[in-house]
Amino acid sequence: MKKYILLTFFLGGFGWLWAQEKDNDSILPVRLNEIVVIGRGNQLHEKLDKPLATLDEYLQRSGTVDLIKRGSYAWEPLINSMSTERTVISIDGMRIFGACTDKMDPVTSYVEISNLSEAQIQSGQQGSCHGPTLGGAIDLKRHSGEKASMGFSGGILTGYESNAKQRILGGSVKYRDSSFYVLSNITYRKAENYQAGGQREIKYSQFEKINSSITVGYEFLQNQLLEASFIFDEAQDVGYPALPMDVSLAKAWIGSVKYAWAPKKHWVKHWETKLYANSITHFMDDSKRPDVPIRMDMPGWSDTYGYYSKIRGNKDAHAWTVNFNGFYNRSLAEMTMFSNNPNEPDMFMYTWPDIRTLYNGVFVEDVITLNCHQTLHWNLGMGVHQNRVNNDFGLASLQIFYPDMPSVNTRFLKSVGTQFNHHWNDFKLLLGAGYGERAPSVSEGYAFYIFNSYDLFDYIGNPNLKNEKSLETSVGLEYQKSSLKMQFKSSYFRLLDYIIGIPQNEWLPMTIGAQGIKQYQQLSYANLWHNQFSWEFKVLPNLRWNGQLVYSLGTDSENRNLPFLSPLQYRNELQFKKDDWVATASVLGNATQTQYSPFYGENRTPAYAIVNLSAGYQLRWEKQKLQIQTGVENVLDTFYATFADWNNIPRMGRNIFINLNFSFGE
Repeated sequence: MKKYILLTFFLGGFGWLWAQEKDNDSILPVRLNEIVVIGRGNQLHEKLDKPLATLDEYLQRSGTVDLIKRGSYAWEPLINSMSTERTVISIDGMRIFGACTDKMDPVTSYVEISNLSEAQIQSGQQGSCHGPTLGGAIDLKRHSGEKASMGFSGGILTGYESNAKQRILGGSVKYRDSSFYVLSNITYRKAENYQAGGQREIKYSQFEKINSSITVGYEFLQNQLLEASFIFDEAQDVGYPALPMDVSLAKAWIGSVKYAWAPKKHWVKHWETKLYANSITHFMDDSKRPDVPIRMDMPGWSDTYGYYSKIRGNKDAHAWTVNFNGFYNRSLAEMTMFSNNPNEPDMFMYTWPDIRTLYNGVFVEDVITLNCHQTLHWNLGMGVHQNRVNNDFGLASLQIFYPDMPSVNTRFLKSVGTQFNHHWNDFKLLLGAGYGERAPSVSEGYAFYIFNSYDLFDYIGNPNLKNEKSLETSVGLEYQKSSLKMQFKSSYFRLLDYIIGIPQNEWLPMTIGAQGIKQYQQLSYANLWHNQFSWEFKVLPNLRWNGQLVYSLGTDSENRNLPFLSPLQYRNELQFKKDDWVATASVLGNATQTQYSPFYGENRTPAYAIVNLSAGYQLRWEKQKLQIQTGVENVLDTFYATFADWNNIPRMGRNIFINLNFSFGE
């Protein structure tokens, strides 16, 4: 570990020496804060070395986000090394909750990169605008019709990848006039089993999915907008090689209606109100697995109805936001074990016994300009969170463990955050602090014999859990001068009443092969420390060097390492760009994972490094554009797995890809 720390300081110090030799140019400084905005401007898929990459591949380039991989599709995002129970993932501000008890359908799986304009990644309490969070938030922003080109425009995209023989086909059509716009797109993907390094086939890693969306907007009275939007996403035959079951169907319907008003010459600058609804259907089964001790079906459903009303304005030195938001969610999951003996009945249970969650809250933030060098940012959130067990059979099942358990549980959640920014010469300094609370998730509160294939335990929820709390501090430093930009950010979280599964030796498991039962309980605290350092250096007018280092540490109150903490990760990338040509070479990898957690089911993952190469050309004529991108990922066909790969499922080996994107009218 010492050599990696020395390497960090060496690279940082070398950058400082370069910086002293450069003069100021016209590059505008980026405000250093906890918000990472990626993909502003052109379409998101035009900004990547591999334009038709999945959203998972795109998000993992952020130093704040890691992804737990259970297959080749639908990876679970972690923010500051915290899982989705402790974070908020939304699409255009809409709350969506997966229907899978095994987290095989994260919110990020229901959008396509081709219809995204940006992903806003916010750390800690800076991400509490759309609901309570401890680790932060990701809000996936789709294209805005208000910024579309006048007239008709659109495009066709297609791609192929040699590993897994993935085929990609899609298209988009847009129309806009002075008061009306419509945006529509569709993307289809189909992949077979992929091969890890050394041409080792990873069975049950195939998937097929289609995603389509349409947005229609009407602008009236010059400063008012009415917009309706709809997303449909369906995945079939999705294999999860790291799990004992696959997914036969994962389907989402996501709809919303929005009204926006932008007053002129008023201290209120923008007022946006949205009503939305979404329905998720998720069917797990093991029908394609050859040898299982007993056949099981595990369907799940999640329906959410919500709203928000967000007001933004400024007055004197204040730029403020108020967001009233709420949702009503229904989560239901079943499990049927099919008897191998026709004379014996099948076994049925509710793993999520029809949990109804109602939340209403308010979020207030203010950015105060103290002077030309300093700003103070503070926010405050509060809300009422209520769970109800709406199924008598499911309630009776949980009352086996909790005889006095009521059907309703109501909580009050609070959050507060502050951030100070100081800018002088070529430096920016950030100092932040915050406090937040969250309610237990549906699984943590009400799970009934949910099997975890990572540690081989059945899990039982605990409706008596208290709110989990977080105390956080953060520090950031940015240096930018001429051709060099460097950023360092460190965040520390003290998680109080930390929710985790604890073995219960007196209870017997239900799942064949399970090692026992874990009940969700609370430790007095856990500590988590997340660090990232990045740089961007313009070596030559056409040559740019980008790099990133990420490292996390964490322990619970028993001094056990927390799971899924990043060892030293690194990324080095050289990009050459001239006229319409671009070429990129990158090396990325992890150091050996030494701070792993056997108690939570982890084992040691070795160090690895892989090499990627890509090149592209953009051909323009009149209002048409053809983008061609090709490349080789994992050039050396390295066999490896990362700390975030469920049950050490190996990652993809050598992969040759080609992406074509034709657009017109833009």
